[in-house]
Amino acid sequence: MPDQSLPKASPSAAQDAPPQAPADRGLSRRALLGTAGATGLVLGAAGGAVGYAAAPAPATPLASVGSEQVMFHGKHQPGILQGLQAHGHLVAFDLTPGAGRTEAAALLRRWSETARRLMAGEPAAHGDTDVARDAGPSSLTVTFGFGHGFFARTGLAERRPVALDPLPAFSSDHLDARRSNGDLWVQIGANDALVAFHALRALQKDAGGAARVRWQMNGFNRSPGATAHPMTARNLMGQVDGTRNPKPSEADFDRRVFVPASGSADPAWMANGSYVVVRRIRMLLDDWEQLSRAAQEQVIGRRKADGAPLTGGTETTEMDLEKTDAHGDLVVPLNAHARITRPDQNGGAAMLRRPFSYHDGFDADGTPDAGLLFVCWQADPLRGFVTVQRKLDRGDALSRFIRHEASGLFAVPGGAAEGEYVGQALLEG
Repeated sequence: MPDQSLPKASPSAAQDAPPQAPADRGLSRRALLGTAGATGLVLGAAGGAVGYAAAPAPATPLASVGSEQVMFHGKHQPGILQGLQAHGHLVAFDLTPGAGRTEAAALLRRWSETARRLMAGEPAAHGDTDVARDAGPSSLTVTFGFGHGFFARTGLAERRPVALDPLPAFSSDHLDARRSNGDLWVQIGANDALVAFHALRALQKDAGGAARVRWQMNGFNRSPGATAHPMTARNLMGQVDGTRNPKPSEADFDRRVFVPASGSADPAWMANGSYVVVRRIRMLLDDWEQLSRAAQEQVIGRRKADGAPLTGGTETTEMDLEKTDAHGDLVVPLNAHARITRPDQNGGAAMLRRPFSYHDGFDADGTPDAGLLFVCWQADPLRGFVTVQRKLDRGDALSRFIRHEASGLFAVPGGAAEGEYVGQALLEG
């Protein structure tokens, strides 16, 4: 979990709400949000039975959270540069036996059209389930990527990027092969849980006979408006997590995160794309929570309250790696997570982190199955994730309290232009 901060989300175009539908036809999905019935408690006369009678709530304008729309078409795929969303689903699919390049192209065309419609707050073209009928776009994003095995199964092995070579093994790995890798990867994020689930279900149905779900993971972040002012997210350890993320305002941001534009991209179909590493990182919370706050801060190298470095200042103050205390000891320990993950300690290696937290219940002994769905973006995973993870593997103080349980690496092509679908340059080039 490298110590880097997510860039602020760029303002997205709010969707105009059409006029309200007549009362006998219900409430327009685009126009209204929060129309769940006001609930009245009813005590039955016979035996005092308890039930609930739903009455329609007064119509209210679409709230700002619901009205936010992200465009599907663009230079880069959505779900990379936008701010963290409150709800997320990560899903990997494998092509079914017999499905090849033709079936994959048809699938990506279907998926792209469905993603475009749902991100605009429209229903799916066929068999919409009405799960998100009364909701707005809610900052929905859908992102598609290709795994290592996709290329052989579609007869495109010669067009597989070198950067997609399998990740090396790390000492902290306890990987479950059933929940790792996959031919196709889909990331779904939204600020409303029903909108996110609606997209998940629509895309799974769209897969039809071409692909089957290999694994799926569900995550969450803090809801918009839950804090008094914008701030870097916290993880389930209670730490401010993501302070040193590269920012779009930095001169070398595009070079670190995205494959160069067409002409210098290798391969050309990855122009304006990125490579994503996905890791399910379990946090050993019972062990972590036994540490004092001071001990936790020594592990991370930052204050828990505000994310500021132990050497002083605010969250964005530059860490003084040479500062010592009255005893001559380094204020930020040599094995502190924040020290080890700094780009200047890793030859400039950096990645754009955009994770979700997860909680999948409790083990039989009461141990929480919870942690981070780590999602990081970079132009070259060997120079980004692999470089930093190798450094962490050699002595990160945080490694005692986490366990990497699943992993995947996917090539995420650039965004689709109007009238095109994601991956068209690969599948039809």
